[in-house]
Amino acid sequence: MASEDYKGAIVVHPGGVIPWAVTGFDDISLETLAPVLALAGTLDVCLIGCGAKLLPLPLALRTKLKEAGVPHDPMDTGAACRTYNVLAGEGRAVAAALIAV
Repeated sequence: MASEDYKGAIVVHPGGVIPWAVTGFDDISLETLAPVLALAGTLDVCLIGCGAKLLPLPLALRTKLKEAGVPHDPMDTGAACRTYNVLAGEGRAVAAALIAV
């Protein structure tokens, strides 16, 4: 298996890994979550790694994600990575938008 190194934020999804144009929590928006929104209806959950600590997503963003059909769960990035590995190992359709820490 080939190894890839990524610097900065990434989105991991069933089709692969892509860079994510986010440098901090305040950059998370519907626009920056476009790669995840493109998977609406195909995911069991999208984990959102908020950085070093869990921060609540703004209500308007949570509402828009729900309306778009993207189940989501914010958590600190370390927890999001661990949870992604467990869910992917179970064969679940999971994505993770991860802010680098």
